[in-house]
Amino acid sequence: MAKKYIDVMDTTFRDGFQSVFGGRVLMEDFFSAVEAAKDAGITHFEFGGGARFQSLFFYLRENAFEMMDRFRQIVGPEANLQTLARGINTVMLDTGSRELVEMHAKMFAKHGVTTIRNFDALNDVQNLEYSAECIKKYGLNHEVVVTLMDLPPGCSGAHDVAFYEKTLRNILDSGIAYDSICFKDASGTSSPQKVYETIKMARKLVGEDAHIRLHTHETAGVSVACYLAALEAGADGIDLAASPVSGGTSQPDILTMLHAVKGKNYDLGGLDVEKVLKYQEVLNDCLKDYFLPPEATQVSPLIPFSPMPGGALTANTQMMRDNGTLDKFPEVIKAMREVVEKGGYGTSVTPVSQFYWQQAYANVMFGPWKQIAPGYGKMVLGYFGKTPTAPDPEVVKLASEKLKLEPTTENPLDIADRDEKKTMAYWENRLKEEGIETTEENIFIAAACDEKGITFLKGDGPLNIRKTNANICENDKVCEQGENKAMNNASGNYTVVVDGQKFNVTVAEGNADIQITPVAQTETQTSCASSGNGEEVPAAVNGNVWKILVKEGERVEKDQTIMILEAMKMEIDINSPVAGTISKILVSQNQAVDEGQPLAVIS
Repeated sequence: MAKKYIDVMDTTFRDGFQSVFGGRVLMEDFFSAVEAAKDAGITHFEFGGGARFQSLFFYLRENAFEMMDRFRQIVGPEANLQTLARGINTVMLDTGSRELVEMHAKMFAKHGVTTIRNFDALNDVQNLEYSAECIKKYGLNHEVVVTLMDLPPGCSGAHDVAFYEKTLRNILDSGIAYDSICFKDASGTSSPQKVYETIKMARKLVGEDAHIRLHTHETAGVSVACYLAALEAGADGIDLAASPVSGGTSQPDILTMLHAVKGKNYDLGGLDVEKVLKYQEVLNDCLKDYFLPPEATQVSPLIPFSPMPGGALTANTQMMRDNGTLDKFPEVIKAMREVVEKGGYGTSVTPVSQFYWQQAYANVMFGPWKQIAPGYGKMVLGYFGKTPTAPDPEVVKLASEKLKLEPTTENPLDIADRDEKKTMAYWENRLKEEGIETTEENIFIAAACDEKGITFLKGDGPLNIRKTNANICENDKVCEQGENKAMNNASGNYTVVVDGQKFNVTVAEGNADIQITPVAQTETQTSCASSGNGEEVPAAVNGNVWKILVKEGERVEKDQTIMILEAMKMEIDINSPVAGTISKILVSQNQAVDEGQPLAVIS
C-alpha cells in the first residue's frame, strides 16, 4: 500500500524569517536559497503577506511586490505560492475598508500569488466572508482558517474542541467558498490531544475530499507531537521550515519531521533527505551574517501560560532591543496572562497578539491598567468584531473612558467604509501631494503602511536589520549590529556617558589615535538645565516622537495630551502634569527619545 502523500508547505521565507528575524531579511540575501529549495523538490512555499509585507517597507527599503515577482520568476509558474492575510485586516494592522480588502486580493493575484491563507484572530466568521469573496473573485485559492491556542490554566469558555466545531460549522453555514481548511496555532500552545480531536472533528464535518492542514510553532515545545497527532487524525498537509529558521519560535525543521515519520505511512512532500540537506547548507550560508536572537532558538515553558506567537515574539524583542527595554521582556510575558484572561480570548495571533503584547507592555511600564493600548481597547469594545467570550466588564468600561469610544456591535467593515483615510482616493491624493506616481501598487502600499508607506515611496525609509558585522552592508546603508558582535568589529564614532557627562569617542582597530572630546551642550540641553522655573514633561518610555500637539506659548490644562510617542507599535499619550503655558518644546517630530528625557517645559 502506497504511503499517504502529505503536502508540505515550506514557510522558511515568510513565517521562518518573521519568527527568527522579525521579517528583516533582504531579498538579495536569500534568493539563492530559494533556488536551492526549488532544486530540492519543494513546490509549495509561503513567500509573503502577513508581517512580511509591511516589514519590507518599514525596515528593508524593499518593495514587497517586487520581491514577490522575483520569487515567482525563480520557482516557475507551477509552484504553489502562498501568502497570509488577516481577514478584513489583510496585511494591515487595522481594519481595511471593503475597497482596500478587494485591492489586496487584486494586487496579490497580480504579483504571483496562488493561494491566500485567510484568518480572523477572533474567529468571527463575519470577518472572513468579504475577504473570501474577494480572494475567489480574482481567481486565487482560498484557504480558510480556524485559529487555535490553549487558554491559560484555569480559564474556560473558548479554545476547546467544541469551540472549534462551532467556528467551523459557522464557516460552512455562511457559504464561504474555500479550497482548503487550515487550523492555525501561531503560539504553538495547543496540546497534541486537542489537535487530534479537532482534526478528527473537522474530517467528520467536511468529508474525506476536503484538504485539511495544521500550522503550528515550536515555541512551547510540542509542535512535532502536534503534527504527528494531526497526521494520525487525517490531516493532509503541514507547514515546515529549514534550518537556521526552524524550531524555536518557528515551525519544526523539515529534516526533523522527516525523521519523526520514519516507519509511518506518510510521504512528506516526496522530499529527499540529501537534497534537503543541500538546501539547508545554502540557506545557512545565505544567513550567516545575520544576528540570530537567542530567544528565537529556544523553547519556552512559559508560553502556554502567556501565549505569544513565535512570529510576534522576536519582532517584539527586536523592537525592545531597539528601544533599550529588553530587560523588561520577562515581566511583559508574565503580564500577558492577565491581559489574555480579561480580553475575551481572541486567539493570540496578529493583530490580537500585538494588542495583548502592547497592553502587557503598558501594564509593566506604566502600572497595571493605568493606560489602555488603543488596539486592545478597541478590541474589547467590539471595533474588530466579536470576541469569543465577553471581555471583563471593568476593562471594557476603562477602555471606553480612556479611548472616548462607546462599545459597538456594528460590522467593522461598515465602520471602516466611513473612514476617509481608508479609501483609495485619499491615498491617491496623498501621493499626488508628494509627487509620487499613482499606480495601484503605490496607492495600496500607502494605504497599508500609512505615512511609513509614503516615506518608503519617497525613498526616505530607514534600513534597520541586524547583522553581526555592519561592514558587510552596502556603504550607503546603515545596519544595526547584533548584540553578539565582537568589540574588534566596533570601529566608529560613539557617544558615551561618564558620571553624567557625555563624550564623543572614536574607536578604531589597532594602535590608531583615539580622540575623546566632551559633547558640546546643545540648545535643548541648555534649555533643560535652565528650566528651573518651569515643570519639565518627561518621556514615559523610550520611543519616537510621533506627534507634537501644542506650540510654544500655548496654554494647556492639567492632563491635556501635548505629545504622542510611538513605541512597540503603540501610541503613548504624553500629558501635561500641570496647567500652564508651553514655554519650550525640547524635541522634534520623529526624534528618538529616552525614558525620562525632557520633552517640553511648562511654566
